[in-house]
Amino acid sequence: MAGKGAKPNPDVGPKLRLDKWLWQARFFKSRGLSAEMVESGHCRVNGNRVRKSGHGIGEGDVLTFVQAERVRVVRVTALGERRGPATEALLLYIDLDPPSEGASPLE
Repeated sequence: MAGKGAKPNPDVGPKLRLDKWLWQARFFKSRGLSAEMVESGHCRVNGNRVRKSGHGIGEGDVLTFVQAERVRVVRVTALGERRGPATEALLLYIDLDPPSEGASPLE
């Protein structure tokens, strides 16, 4: 760990709590629900299982988690500053899930 007066590492970007990001990106209705899902062990960050809702994530991280009995895979493109409208939340990630058969591209 860096001590007092240590210089920040320029290679390390800003981080945000995993549960907070999932809530801001509107995957869960409450931050408590997102924290519960992470702590239950149903979430991976860059392929590594995470059980701490305070785990820091940043831009470029790939998240795999369960949402409503569906496995979601998303790449973080931005860290939110607030829980805004759904149109704003869509800018926080890229959905890496393959489209399901028969689904229209707008779904």
